[in-house]
Amino acid sequence: MDIPPTLLQFAGSLAAILALSWLVWKLDLGGDERIRDEEHARRLADEQLHGYEPTEIAIDRSGYGAIMRDAMGRVMVLRRHGAHFAGRLLTGHATCRLDQRQLTIGTDDKRFGTVTLDLGDRAGHWAASLRRL
Repeated sequence: MDIPPTLLQFAGSLAAILALSWLVWKLDLGGDERIRDEEHARRLADEQLHGYEPTEIAIDRSGYGAIMRDAMGRVMVLRRHGAHFAGRLLTGHATCRLDQRQLTIGTDDKRFGTVTLDLGDRAGHWAASLRRL
């Protein structure tokens, strides 16, 4: 039986796509991960800095980021980075800008970039506290 080359190419491409899809699913890549609640934010913060235990947490309304403070006054900001989360401790070089209910935070780490959090009524409280860093 003679199989046309285009059919073989199609079958090979389909097999490769299915194999890659299976691999992505097995490795749990992609997805729409969001911060669900304060406990989830605590776990993410501990992943970024082992032993960091926030006492005050504000989660972005969309769940893509959060800001938190521990008992020692250290402030960490979390932001979504691909399918995972990245976090940085803020220093005195951090910048913040309040625009109604949104707080935009810049860190001294240029690779981390800026983070805009929709914190609702708590945005003003966090902006005031960051100015004292």
